[in-house]
Amino acid sequence: MTGPEKGEGLPEKGVRAELKQDRYLGPTDLTHWYTPFGRVLAAVARWVGDRLGPNATLVITVVVGAGIALLLSIAAGQVYDAVTDSDGVAGLDRPLLDFALTLRSPVADTVVTHFTDIAGPIGMPVIAVIAILILAIHRRSWTPVVLIAAAGGGSLLMTIAGKDLIDRARPPLMDAVPPYEYSPSFPSGHTLNAVVVVGIIAYLLILRRKSRGARIAIGAGAVVFDLAVGLSRVFLGHHWFTDVLAGWILGAAWLALIITAHRLYLTVRSRRPLPDPTPGSIAR
Repeated sequence: MTGPEKGEGLPEKGVRAELKQDRYLGPTDLTHWYTPFGRVLAAVARWVGDRLGPNATLVITVVVGAGIALLLSIAAGQVYDAVTDSDGVAGLDRPLLDFALTLRSPVADTVVTHFTDIAGPIGMPVIAVIAILILAIHRRSWTPVVLIAAAGGGSLLMTIAGKDLIDRARPPLMDAVPPYEYSPSFPSGHTLNAVVVVGIIAYLLILRRKSRGARIAIGAGAVVFDLAVGLSRVFLGHHWFTDVLAGWILGAAWLALIITAHRLYLTVRSRRPLPDPTPGSIAR
C-alpha cells in the first residue's frame, strides 16, 4: 500500500516530525518512563501498539481512563459522605460562604459573574473549539482534536455522574448572586471543566515551547485561571467549597490520565521505523 498508512491522519514522515516536536518537555523525554509502574504501562502499550497500531493504544487508554474517571467520581461521592459532618472538610463550607458574603459589592458581583461565565456551558466549549481549530491547523495534526475532545468529553461525563450520584443541594438562593443555578451542586462543573480543558490546551502549548520561562508562564497561567474559576463559584454562592475542591481533584486526575494516554501514544510511535524510501520497498 502506498501513501499514508491506513487509519493514520498524516503521512508517516509528517507523524515523525510531530513526534519529534512533542516527544520532549524541555529536557525530559516523555517516552522514557522512570518508575516501575510506568515501565509496565509502557510495555503493555507497546504490546497493544505492535498488534493494533499506535492509534488503538491512544483510544484504548482513553476508554480505560474514562472508566477510571467514573470510578473516581463514585469514590469522590463516598469521600463527600465521609466529610459532611462539621468535623470534616465540609465544615469549611458555611464559614467560607459567609466570608464571601462580606466581600461582595455590585461591581465585584458583576465582574466575577462575567469571569465565571468563561468556564460555563457556553464559554468553555467555545474555548475548546477555537483551540482545536487553531492548534490542529497550526500543527497540521489530529492530535489536538483527539486530546481536547477526549478531555472535554470525560470532564462532562464525570460532572454528570457526580451530580447524579450525590444530588447535593446548592447553597441557599438568598446567599447566591443571580442568575441562579438549580442543578445538583457536587462537583462544580465549571471548575472541573476549566481544569481539564484549559489544562490540556496548556499542555499542548507547553510541548512546543523551547523557553523554560514560557513553559512556566503558560503552566502558571492555567493554574491561576483554574483556581480563580473555583473560587468564583464560592464567591457567587453557586457552589459549596467542597464542590469546588472535588472539581479541582477530579479534573487534575482526568487531565493526568489524558496526558498519560498521549505519552503512551508517543512511546509506541517512537518505536515504529520509518518506511524504506527505496522503490522496491514501497509495494506492500
